[in-house]
Amino acid sequence: MAVTLQQVATLAGVSLATASRVLNRSSRHPREDITERVRAAAAQLGYVPNAQAQALARSSTALVGLVVHDIDDPYFATIAAGVQATAQAAGKQTLLACTYRDPDLECAAIESFAAHRTEAIVLAGSRRSSPASATDRLVALCTAYEHNGGRVALIGQPLHGFSAVVPENRSGARQLVRELLRAGHRRFVVVAGPKWLRTSTDRADAFEAEVRRHATGEDAYDGVELLPRVVTDFTRDGAHSGVAHLLEALHGGPGSSLPLCILAVSDVMALGVLAACRDHGVPVPDAVGVAGFDDIKTLRDTAPSLTTVHLDLQGMGAEAARLALAAPGDAPSTASFPATVVLRDSTRLVRGLPA
Repeated sequence: MAVTLQQVATLAGVSLATASRVLNRSSRHPREDITERVRAAAAQLGYVPNAQAQALARSSTALVGLVVHDIDDPYFATIAAGVQATAQAAGKQTLLACTYRDPDLECAAIESFAAHRTEAIVLAGSRRSSPASATDRLVALCTAYEHNGGRVALIGQPLHGFSAVVPENRSGARQLVRELLRAGHRRFVVVAGPKWLRTSTDRADAFEAEVRRHATGEDAYDGVELLPRVVTDFTRDGAHSGVAHLLEALHGGPGSSLPLCILAVSDVMALGVLAACRDHGVPVPDAVGVAGFDDIKTLRDTAPSLTTVHLDLQGMGAEAARLALAAPGDAPSTASFPATVVLRDSTRLVRGLPA
């Protein structure tokens, strides 16, 4: 049977309340000699403190809840590292929940974290543009959580009334297109996730708008062309499948000898694009240029090195945790994180698809 707090108190020769104040780290501190006696008794008996009792004694669980779409994705893994580092520096532990972009699982995670009396919740990942009911339920749960003393911070698109860390997705996408045009690319296609995923849509729309802007008008480049968007799952495998069909359709067809630059809305999708090109014998960058978005650490091992848009993912996680651990009475705050283009080997000036 588990050792009880009463057994510790008896061995130490103190009251149950005194033993509780020592082992549950209450704000009320007994004398040092008593504290040492209680801890020695607990060590002798192998007593393990009750986390719920500790929370009651301190009026705090010292827990931070982190909700991500998929921890296998390096994007979220790096953000999680930033959240955890900030939480640990503040003496907190991090609880993790993965939702796989299921709004019901996201809401269930918030309800669970609220029930466990976490001090703060960080929601990392793209918001959905539909259904509206999912967003309404999320807002209601977050509002109730904050009314009960918790604090919420989001990473991605903001929600009114809550703190948020917002990456500059649109401006980063526009910058990337401009840099690629200056590098000599003229023919583009965007590989994107579902339309209801706002991060994907924000980046894809900005990519395409910037290409169109430079197809006509004062800033136009000769020969700029935008192919129809490839819409697939927001995953490596989804991008692989979508680009495989694209390459098969282009091979030997009208304009197949023209250079092509594929813009993926995430690095994970860009890795799928690179794999599809390799599987179809289409060399990158000699035949096709490929670019991504996020600058995940996995890119250090890709060949050719991938052109991308850099975001300080760990810094975003750290800032979100800082906002979530702010005093409950503080007004919501929004922090914008800049995006920076990083040109690498995957978009060196291309020669065109092989005939």
